[in-house]
Amino acid sequence: MSGPEAATAQTFFHGALARRLDRASRALLEPEDGRAVDFRRPAGEAALGQPTQVSWRIFKNPLTVFIGGMAAVILELAEPRVRTGVWEHTSFRKQPLRRLRRTGLAAMLTVYGPASAAQAMVAGVRRMHARVQGATPDGQPYRADDPDLLNWVQATAAYGFLQAYHAYAAPLSQAARDRYYREGETAASLYGATHPPTSEADLNAAFAAMLPRLEPSPITFEFLDIMRTTRIVPPVSRVLTPAAYLAQPMFVRAAVSLTPPEIRERLGLGASYGLRPFERTLLRQGGALADRIVLHSSPAVQSCQRLGLPADFLYTSR
Repeated sequence: MSGPEAATAQTFFHGALARRLDRASRALLEPEDGRAVDFRRPAGEAALGQPTQVSWRIFKNPLTVFIGGMAAVILELAEPRVRTGVWEHTSFRKQPLRRLRRTGLAAMLTVYGPASAAQAMVAGVRRMHARVQGATPDGQPYRADDPDLLNWVQATAAYGFLQAYHAYAAPLSQAARDRYYREGETAASLYGATHPPTSEADLNAAFAAMLPRLEPSPITFEFLDIMRTTRIVPPVSRVLTPAAYLAQPMFVRAAVSLTPPEIRERLGLGASYGLRPFERTLLRQGGALADRIVLHSSPAVQSCQRLGLPADFLYTSR
């Protein structure tokens, strides 16, 4: 195949892949009523943060967002009060795909959505949290609106998304990582967190302080089994859907591999739960490719358009 023919074939392949990824990404974020959120409206309304923020670059990558979200849940479930609240008061166990869609849409609204929509969504989450309380199997009382637990949830989510992007898409400098944590303070405070990490050093200190409270649980392993076996990608493509389903166990191992070693050891997640060397290479290639493909129906692209920016604003070097 000649040079021009090869270039044409590569362009066609990337275009076809982008369309399939776009459909899959859109389907994953659709609410239960089937009405997708249009992040292009209302025109001109700012988000909670700015398009130049590190978080806007990170959350545009569907592969690392998926892996990072799983890593965050693994860390959340390590804390017994959070674990009991999540497992007893959410639909994750019985309807994992529905729960993933709601969580993913909430994350995208927080980062990219018009500020008014994001604030309304967060207010609804806080009303729901105010109704959730109970006790762990060993008698520890908990409330979903407890600032200590919200601090942990915010720290684990921030860590998971950042580390997945850093490890599997594009390495970030120390300055960029610290900036990312500072950028998240506004949204974290809206959710009710009182001391979210504002630097990587803060994050590490929060993990060290929480470590004595973390414990292994069969629920963590049940969660990993659900994520390995539930068909996450809707059937939008005869090519993409089977491939993604077969790759899910690798994505789960990628999430486990992001967990800090001392926490992995405490949870009993040994070497067999981690990535193999060739899988790490595949994920880095896939993450880097996903970071270059402009998904036109994604919240990241639509939000740039809402603000009068080019569709590829987050995909170009700055």
